[in-house]
Amino acid sequence: MTRGERTDGHKEDGPERKCIASGESFPAAQLLRFVISPDGMVVPDLAGKLPGRGIWIKPERALIEQAAKKNLFARAAKQPVTVPDDLADLLERLLVKRVIELISLARKGGEAVSGYEKVKDWLIKDEAETLIQASDGSERGKSKLSTPYEGFFIGWLTADELGQAFGRETTIHAALRYGGLGQRVVEEAAKLKGLRVSGGDAARKGK
Repeated sequence: MTRGERTDGHKEDGPERKCIASGESFPAAQLLRFVISPDGMVVPDLAGKLPGRGIWIKPERALIEQAAKKNLFARAAKQPVTVPDDLADLLERLLVKRVIELISLARKGGEAVSGYEKVKDWLIKDEAETLIQASDGSERGKSKLSTPYEGFFIGWLTADELGQAFGRETTIHAALRYGGLGQRVVEEAAKLKGLRVSGGDAARKGK
């Protein structure tokens, strides 16, 4: 079976915000939000719930490093700020944790399965919207499963990370049902890809 690929893992509706590094506007769901704490620290707001004026950046490592290096946070906030050391690495770790937690919640709610046979069964029965495969899994084994038509593919979590979501030591294959937490996993995983994969741009969708 051939794996199709899509690169727009986000909803297109909703308010748009301007990325302070690229100058382009995108739906807020596609961007990372930051706020400035009372003591002037740049704080990532992955859940989008912290109080304060939001500062937005497209989730790409080069843009985040550019914003930190060129004092773009201070310019956007119109005040002196302190940027955490290795901000891009911090964001990657936070996003990994967030994606793992969301997949775990989906598993507990019956919206996610792992293991080759269970994933294959969901794909055959058209119950899966998203195929997830570990980046360090066997390419030969992974090639036997295909992304659902008009569905999504996530392939930049390691087997150890994916295993954490399913309470196992390692996991290579997983799948998410339509809707529910699946869309949130896709959106957050798309942000992670921009920090982890060279040239990363959202989750891939089958054709």
